[in-house]
Order: sequence, then C-alpha cells, then structure tokens
Amino acid sequence: MKRFTLVITTILLLAASARAQENTIAYRPGNGIEIRLDNGDYTFRVGGLLQPVLVYSVAAGGDDEKRFSVRRGLLSLSGEAREGRVGFALQVDFARNSPLLDAYLTYRPWKFLALHAGQRQSPANNREMTLPESALSMTDYSLLSRAFSSTGRAFGIFVEGDLPAGRVVFSPALSVTSGDGMNAFGTTSTDVDLGGLAFGGRLDVAPLGRFAPGNDRSAVDISREPSPRLKVGVAGSYNRGASHATGDGHGAFTLYDVDGRPAYPDYRRLHVDLLFKYRGFTLLGEYASATATALDRLYTAAGGAAKLQPGQISHYLALGDAFNVQAGYILPSGWAVDARYTRLVPEFPGAASVFRRVDAYEIAVARYLADHRLKVQCEVARESPADNTRAGLLVQILF
Repeated sequence: MKRFTLVITTILLLAASARAQENTIAYRPGNGIEIRLDNGDYTFRVGGLLQPVLVYSVAAGGDDEKRFSVRRGLLSLSGEAREGRVGFALQVDFARNSPLLDAYLTYRPWKFLALHAGQRQSPANNREMTLPESALSMTDYSLLSRAFSSTGRAFGIFVEGDLPAGRVVFSPALSVTSGDGMNAFGTTSTDVDLGGLAFGGRLDVAPLGRFAPGNDRSAVDISREPSPRLKVGVAGSYNRGASHATGDGHGAFTLYDVDGRPAYPDYRRLHVDLLFKYRGFTLLGEYASATATALDRLYTAAGGAAKLQPGQISHYLALGDAFNVQAGYILPSGWAVDARYTRLVPEFPGAASVFRRVDAYEIAVARYLADHRLKVQCEVARESPADNTRAGLLVQILF
C-alpha cells in the first residue's frame, strides 16, 4: 500500500507541475497519460494494465477446480529527457506478493545504441519471454517460456543496438546480470545474492526490413503488416553458480564443495527463434535448450561423502530441450484465432526431475475492441501425458 501511495503521489505532483508550467497533459486510451514539460524537453508517461481471468481445470483423476483471479495488475511510469537520450522506467504488478517488475535507467549516447542499468526483461531469454505482458497472443506465456523463466527479468547492465545495413536490420544485445533474477539481493540483509554473475546475449536479424513501429514487440500482427516481415534470432546465457531451477532466482537449493562450503553448478541456456508477420498472420517458432556444467566438484551434503551423482543435477535444475510453435490470424474486425503446440523433453527423465516430458496443445479465440485496448479471450488447453485440461476466459484492459 505504501508503494501504491508513493506512485500515485508522484503522478499527481507531475500533473500539478505540468499545469503550473502550462505544458501539455494528454491521455491516449491504451497508451496512458503523457505529460510534456519545458516545451517537450521532458516527457513522462503513466499507464496500466488489468487482466482478470476465470479458469476451469480438470485433472487426470477427474477433480475439477474453478478459480477467478487478477493475473496481472500493472502500473507503469516512464520518462525521457533531452530528445530521448536519458530515460527511466518503473513498473509494478499489484497482483504479485513482490510487486516490483521493472526499475531501470536508460542512456542513449547514439540513436543506434542504448544502455540500461537496473531490473528489466533480459534479452537472453526466448523471444516470447522478451515481449511485454500486454502483447501476448494467448492468455499467458507458453509452457516453454514458463519452464525456463519466471518473469524473464534480471538485475544488471544491458546494452542494445540497432544497426541497419540497407534493408536488413541487425539488433545485437548483451547483458551482465546478478545471475539471481529479479530482486536479486532478497528482502532482508541476510538474503544475499548467491553464486556468480550471468552473461547473456542476443542477435536478431530482420532480413525483410523493419516491422511497423512496435509490431515486433507483439505476438499478434496488430498492424497487419502490408509486406512480409521476418525476424530471426539466437540468444544464450551462462550463469556462473545457479541456486534456482531456472537460474532466475536464488536460494532454492544449496550444494557443497569438498570442504563443506556452499557451491553451485553453472547453468547454460540456448534459444533460437523466429517471428513472421504478414497481413494479420503471425508465426512464432522457438527452440530452447538448457544444460549444466561444473558438476564434478559438487556434493549434496556438507560432509564431503555424498557426491553429486550423474543425472542427479536434474533434481535441482531445469535441464532439457523444448519446442514451441504458435500461429494466429487477426481479422480487420478485431476477431483473432491462435493455436499453439509446445513440447518439453527432459535431459534426464525421472520422477524427481524438475523438467518433465510434456506435450501441450492450446487454442484461443479473441475479440479486440476499442482500438485493441480491450481484449476478451477464451482459451482451451490440454497437457499430456498428465491429461490435464484447462479452459480460461481472460479480459485485458489497457489504460
């Protein structure tokens, strides 16, 4: 509640300042409030998103569950100065126990280069996990995204480039993060960062030219690209000392070296993906693989006798391969249909493995209204071999 009060107070002060200086305040539904100060040299934006969802699920044993909740309740505040060279972003999710999602500063020494410092979405994840929560084609991220990430965010330093070469556009990105995901240093002075740093990167290539502004940051072809657009990417990360199943958290488990001191395995991920759009049609394909290394020195107990056995690391880390293919089409009227297939293949099958073999099938029908500011979507999903079935109704409102 204190965080919410602070954010609202900041917004009101900015609005009052704008009125006092006789500068502009504009509200664009779906894009929030924009406040321009000092003849536009300083710009502030306030926006939000609400996602109430109703879910009905049936497990293999026949037990059913009905659940209504607010999946996301986002409030964002961002700003920039000096023609966009300096900026900041803050985003909180009041549906989470730990609301802070994004908090970072941006500096653009040149138009083609951006430096970010703080907590934000990492470019080293699969493509869907780099998209904002408001731009998904289905009611939630895919099983692949959720198997390898929690929120897709990390704390550290990020460098992003945009390099055109004729019609082709190259978009490289590098990151050096804490290796413990978001809120990396915990909530108390004793909940400290564990392990070492994580190093990541991504290279995207758009061989057919640029997408419509912002359309490459959405899983739906909202802009209905008049010409075919394609983005192919490869991303990877190396986490030196992971203490969480997917490397974006900390303290989930502890292993030891021969002297009984805490020690952690190194966690590696590779992603290859593509995004294609044309006249309302979207195709997203993703492949992900996760492996572990630096295992020979690890023990499961501090006594130095319980050495980590081959394959036992799968009890602690999400290891294996995954494929995700999804396609959708949106009509000019705003009706859209999407389908998705995801497969998880564990490196070490077994009952105790974090990563399980799963095949997931999903189909959704959506209606976009009010210039895509409002989305009403129904989705049906089935997972095997567990034979779990889920149906959901989601309403998304952009402010």
